[in-house]
Amino acid sequence: MKFASISKVCIAACMALAMAGCSSWDSMSHRQKSAVGGAALGGVAGAVITNGGVLGTVGGAAIGGVIGDQIGKH
Repeated sequence: MKFASISKVCIAACMALAMAGCSSWDSMSHRQKSAVGGAALGGVAGAVITNGGVLGTVGGAAIGGVIGDQIGKH
């Protein structure tokens, strides 16, 4: 198995775990939900842009989370 395919499997598993952690979604505020959604979209975008690079995925998730948090403020 190539490193790139292992990386993609790892990213998919991490995203599945993150979504499973949203089982308490009902008790979250709108701002928190926006941050989680932004982090998920940012992580996917970062992975696509960097062709599955870990740093790009984590960076995209961090930036997406901040943007989602700020959007959810209003």
